[in-house]
Amino acid sequence: MSTATIPRIFTRLAHHLLKPGPPYRCLSCSRLLAQQEQIPKQDTPNSTTHFGFETVPSSSKQSRVANVFTSVASSYDTMNDLMSVGTHRLWKDYFVRSINPGIRNSGEEKGQGQGQGQTILDIAGGTGDIAFRMLEHCTAINNDHTSKIIVSDINPDMLAEGKRRARAGGYEQSGRLSWMEANAEDLSEVENNSIDLYTVAFGIRNFTHKDIALREAFRVLKPGGVFACLEFSKVNNRLFEAVYKRWSFGAIPLIGQLVAGDRESYQYLVESIERFPRQEEWKGMIEEAGFLVPGGEEGKGWDNLMGGIACVHKGMKPLR
Repeated sequence: MSTATIPRIFTRLAHHLLKPGPPYRCLSCSRLLAQQEQIPKQDTPNSTTHFGFETVPSSSKQSRVANVFTSVASSYDTMNDLMSVGTHRLWKDYFVRSINPGIRNSGEEKGQGQGQGQTILDIAGGTGDIAFRMLEHCTAINNDHTSKIIVSDINPDMLAEGKRRARAGGYEQSGRLSWMEANAEDLSEVENNSIDLYTVAFGIRNFTHKDIALREAFRVLKPGGVFACLEFSKVNNRLFEAVYKRWSFGAIPLIGQLVAGDRESYQYLVESIERFPRQEEWKGMIEEAGFLVPGGEEGKGWDNLMGGIACVHKGMKPLR
């Protein structure tokens, strides 16, 4: 996308957002009010879940989410920059710094082979955005040349985009990245107690059964291993929340239409953010899966970013 195109996009956005009318489509809102079902623990023939604000059979959500990410894979980076005005990069940088991946080696230890590195599993990480950051942090900050990262995603198109980026960025040559097509709710390819660090960024809200995914995370982590999640969350200021929702429901689907030619996929992504549990509820779900939750910067068990637009949650698998 050329630099000349960007001003035209935001001009059209401004015209759209300043028009009178509700900040988001009424049909979706009516669905949200009418459909407050809880996600079932296990699928039954008649079980349902949510796909954005729409209620769908649980058995169909995986394929519908897959279609969304197949559609957005090629424009994913451009859309993330436009949707967040570039701040998603800062959030991801903070997330990686906060978990400090890799093993610490002193500055006197040089070369490869020092110590046994971590095994890191990056879930829903198809494009490699978080994995590349973690790889750089391991090497540049912790002088760690041994930790390895498994990038897992349910969508082969997202994995293909990540592999392309790994080749273009020189990350593939390290031999420390591997790729796995898998459902986070069934990580049967991953052994019990084999992972040191499990990360998921802006992906877990799309899972059909988040509680099952959390239990799988607990299973594959070693005792003392860390679960770390970066996800959109709930804004804690009413005025800011109103502005944020106006942007989300008014601008983001329009950006998807103008840039990616796909309004519906980005409408779903906005609705999926709205349906994700509040900070308190998500912390409780992490604890219910068996994790010990640290206090976080606010002493509540999570770290809000930009007033709660995004949030970092962590949990540790007990040593016993």
